[in-house]
Amino acid sequence: MFNRISYTWGLMRASWNVLKKDKTLLLFPLLSGICCALVLLSFAVPMFVSGAWHPPARDASSAQTTVYYGFVFLFYLANYFVITFFNTAIISCAMLRMAGGEPTVGDGFREAAARLPQIAGWALLSATVGLILRIIEDRSKWVGRIVAGLLGVAWTVASFMVVPVLVAERKGPFGALKGSTELLRQTWGEQLVGNFSFGMMFGLLGLPAFGFIIVALFLGSATALVLSIAFAVVWLMALSLVQSALQSIFQAAVYLYARNRMAPAGFESDMLASALRSK
Repeated sequence: MFNRISYTWGLMRASWNVLKKDKTLLLFPLLSGICCALVLLSFAVPMFVSGAWHPPARDASSAQTTVYYGFVFLFYLANYFVITFFNTAIISCAMLRMAGGEPTVGDGFREAAARLPQIAGWALLSATVGLILRIIEDRSKWVGRIVAGLLGVAWTVASFMVVPVLVAERKGPFGALKGSTELLRQTWGEQLVGNFSFGMMFGLLGLPAFGFIIVALFLGSATALVLSIAFAVVWLMALSLVQSALQSIFQAAVYLYARNRMAPAGFESDMLASALRSK
């Protein structure tokens, strides 16, 4: 357990050193979050007003079912497009930095714009998979949720290095997915997700925010409570931005190591070899 924590901190520290050289990389997850929020509002408001936000009942007409899942598919498509676009931008910049370059925000946007067909194709494939999982979950509540959850985890693992492949090799959605699964299969380890537990580490870092709220509740001060909630929101948003950026940097480093068997600048070979161990 302590070795895993130490190892994770090592990966975070290496990714953080790359981020310190390009703090503007935080702009990409920030813009991604803003755009995703706008996408959510653009779909949620009309669906809520029309009352079409509930999953269709089993006896619903085919027209109701088609409209509902049509909205869900378009939402997934727009959301995945935004996420993939900004992930492409930040991973492009991270790769340029680890290759010894001096990337700018403009470079990230240009690299992402140059791959719009690939990004759109991946968003379409991801939206289709997401819709299928949603239908499975809606059609059979408990069993469906379990099945959809397991398939969702498998999909997440299989697509772990899709964006780096898309950035470096400009492959289409199926080619990028194949490239991702091949790279993982070549150096696959059961501990890929377990060893790299950024989520757990940032979850621990987020605990102080909730601690301040609990203290404010015990104090019974409305002012202290408002200030604590404001601090918690800002702190958790900042952590979310940093976590997203660090994970993208790590993702780029893992791809470069898996493809070249050489650690990129700022990372140690032993560290990345432990992240992806050959069978």
